[in-house]
Amino acid sequence: MKKLLVTTFLSATLISCSNEQVSMEEGSCFSNGVSTYQWTMVTTWPKNFPGLGMGPENFSKYVDEMTCGRMKIKVYGAGEFVPPMGVFDAVSQGNVQLGHGASYYWTGKVKSSQFFTAVPFGLTAQEMNGWLHYGGGLELWQEAYAPFNLIPLAGGNSGVQMAGWFKKEINSLDDLKGLKMRIPGLAGEVFTRAGAETVTLPGNEIFLSLQQGVVDAAEWVGPYNDLTFGFHQVADYYYYPGWHEPGSTLEIIINKDAYESLPEDLKAVIKYAARAANQEMLDEYTARNNKALNELIEKHNIELRKLPDSVLIELRRITDEVMEDFIADDEMAQKVYKSYTEFKDQVINYHRISEKAYIDTRELD
Repeated sequence: MKKLLVTTFLSATLISCSNEQVSMEEGSCFSNGVSTYQWTMVTTWPKNFPGLGMGPENFSKYVDEMTCGRMKIKVYGAGEFVPPMGVFDAVSQGNVQLGHGASYYWTGKVKSSQFFTAVPFGLTAQEMNGWLHYGGGLELWQEAYAPFNLIPLAGGNSGVQMAGWFKKEINSLDDLKGLKMRIPGLAGEVFTRAGAETVTLPGNEIFLSLQQGVVDAAEWVGPYNDLTFGFHQVADYYYYPGWHEPGSTLEIIINKDAYESLPEDLKAVIKYAARAANQEMLDEYTARNNKALNELIEKHNIELRKLPDSVLIELRRITDEVMEDFIADDEMAQKVYKSYTEFKDQVINYHRISEKAYIDTRELD
């Protein structure tokens, strides 16, 4: 009888606990007393800007969903909370917990940051993800940002961009001489050495600058974003391929002190929400660029042109010179460049017989 009573009591207790657990899961995500977090994210993009600006919005949404509201992230567009080029410092100093932008904006502070967005004639989006997550790139990125109390994560990718909008045809390298073009970063230095005059402008000033003749050419992102800005109204020729940004990775930066204050489960949510947002953006650009390019060609009758091979070959030669000069006086940049180029050489060999070979085969008549 005693055994029967004990067994009955234990069974009832287990059933009660089980029912209580199910009830709590069905009624609410978390029990009372669980800490909640309100974080702020600043960005270099206009609020809800298609593609680029949706990366931080998606990240915030995923964190909210995966924590069932336990962690909320308020996203501010460029200039709403801090200036677009103030994102790095705001997060580093702990004024906010999170930032979203492109690492090559900070080359004046961290020279090696260039490699974690895009390098002319460098890695594609797929290859960048491979290098970052399985080739040691992310560890180097974190090492480079550690002195600034920051933890970086990949936070989106636009894929291969377009070479840009031009008011005149480009048939040889001579056509670049004296050309005024909006093109930033290392690619701008390459164009300068090729004889062009390069200008750095924020995206919202490109249209007017093309229209008024301040610049003769400009690159931005690709069909999806370029159509939104209406560049087809002020430039006739749309050139490809995007030799200067073959797979532009965006970043999520986290204040290290804020990150370390989180419980382990929320640290994991941040990590995997970033991975999801990173892939989500590439998926969107892959789909939206197709539709936008068709509209540019069929509705707006733009002239789609490929840069001549002779021009691309010379730009690649100049790029090699620029890269050697760029890393010459920076030990960390040299370290990252070595890892980057070694991975690139390996992946090129494989993609020559995989991705490229298949695409060439698919286009056979």
